[in-house]
Amino acid sequence: MEIDKRFLNVLLLSCGFMLVFTAFQTMGNIEKTILDSIGKDDTTFNGNAYTSLAIIYTALATCNWLAPSFISMTGPRIAIFAGSCCYAFFIATFLIPSSGLLYTASAILGFGGSLVWTGHGQYLTENSDSETMSRNSGLFWAVFQSSMFTGNLFVYFMFTDPEIDGPTRKIVFTVLTSLAIIGVAVLGLLRKPPQRLSLGEAEGVSSEDKELAMPQPQRQTGCAAAWSAFRDALSLCVSPKMLLLSLTFIYTGVGLTFFSGIYSSSIGFTEAMGEKRKSLVGLSGICIGIGEVLGGAIFGMLASRGSSVLGKCTGWPVVVIGFFVTLFAYISAFLNLPNDSPFKDTNEEAYITPSPILAMVGSLTLGFGDACYNTQIYSLLGVVYAKDSAPAFALFKFTQSVAAAVSFVYSNHIGLHGQLAILLVSMVIGTVAFVYIERRHSRTKLQSAAGESGLAESNFQGLVVKSRPMLTYLMTSISMRKITNQIVSQGVLNLIR
Repeated sequence: MEIDKRFLNVLLLSCGFMLVFTAFQTMGNIEKTILDSIGKDDTTFNGNAYTSLAIIYTALATCNWLAPSFISMTGPRIAIFAGSCCYAFFIATFLIPSSGLLYTASAILGFGGSLVWTGHGQYLTENSDSETMSRNSGLFWAVFQSSMFTGNLFVYFMFTDPEIDGPTRKIVFTVLTSLAIIGVAVLGLLRKPPQRLSLGEAEGVSSEDKELAMPQPQRQTGCAAAWSAFRDALSLCVSPKMLLLSLTFIYTGVGLTFFSGIYSSSIGFTEAMGEKRKSLVGLSGICIGIGEVLGGAIFGMLASRGSSVLGKCTGWPVVVIGFFVTLFAYISAFLNLPNDSPFKDTNEEAYITPSPILAMVGSLTLGFGDACYNTQIYSLLGVVYAKDSAPAFALFKFTQSVAAAVSFVYSNHIGLHGQLAILLVSMVIGTVAFVYIERRHSRTKLQSAAGESGLAESNFQGLVVKSRPMLTYLMTSISMRKITNQIVSQGVLNLIR
């Protein structure tokens, strides 16, 4: 049985991301809680988690304009490796608490994130085609988001007390830094995707002929390639289709802020959740991860099985499902958590008695809904912009990061209920935009296929009409030849007799 090298590349990419983001996503989930505990032990430390995250996503958004140019010169593999090193550096800086170092590392991480995410989009596209893009996107998302399990499960057992002491923090930082370094090493093992074959599996083609590779066009190098990639990103940015999709990207950025930094911290700050409320921060991250993996598995990997019911559930129906699932999460957060819970420990009353179980269900649905949106965005971009994958994914991360950065800025000033209102409005607009673009693309694809089929049939009929005189002449010639042969044969027989 022949090994699918492209599938192995996707699997290796997914595992590397899983390890690196086990460290980063866990840190993002607990950063607000843990920096507050550092501030209580060290009065000179005034680092703010929301400010740090805002710097990360501001730098990520800015550098996303340069990432396609960088990747055009180095390729996606080097970009992914270099960017992942920035993630490991950011995690390691928590071992030396310093506000200046925290914010500097946040900016460096933003640059690295632009390389990682743009490079990942191009590398995933290079190892996929229109038939495997949905499967590979789902596989990547499921394995990648399983990072929420290990790190947050570790935090759940470490954060057992209402306050997080210095030795506990050091153990957590050391373990997360080690995981990030291992992930960097795995991403350093990524290999070039094999060249696409020109003859494929056509019947009657020999195995030797199948090894013939498609001729590759001559590629630009150096500054010319960098400028060309930047120009392509600019032209793609102002296209009507990308402008509409940007509305969906904005929602994913606002949603990313909420589930990765705000929601779990709000649970940990709600005193009515009980003495173990700090450990609920880690448990919330685990539940978000479960939802992410379930969404990626169901609507990504299983969606590639076109003959099944799940195989027919792709594109905009998945996004609509994600809309209603996420709506439940926002309503439950509105009822279950106090308005000032994103900022500090609070005993303020919510609309209902705060329930840890309802909070965990909300975490699960947040993760599932996020997976619904992201798997379909990856799949759509990989198919629609297969030839411009680097700038397309760069623009996706740019828009998402700008929205996330702005969200982390206002999260310092707007209460939970105001943030939920912003989330709801952006989710409605983003969902409508995605449904419109995806359905329009599907109709265009069907019309194009129908047009090609009709053109082929028309060409065949025209060929038959044009060939009719020639066919008549040939048939007449054949008939006359047969008659002549019969006459000659009969004459010869008569002479013999």
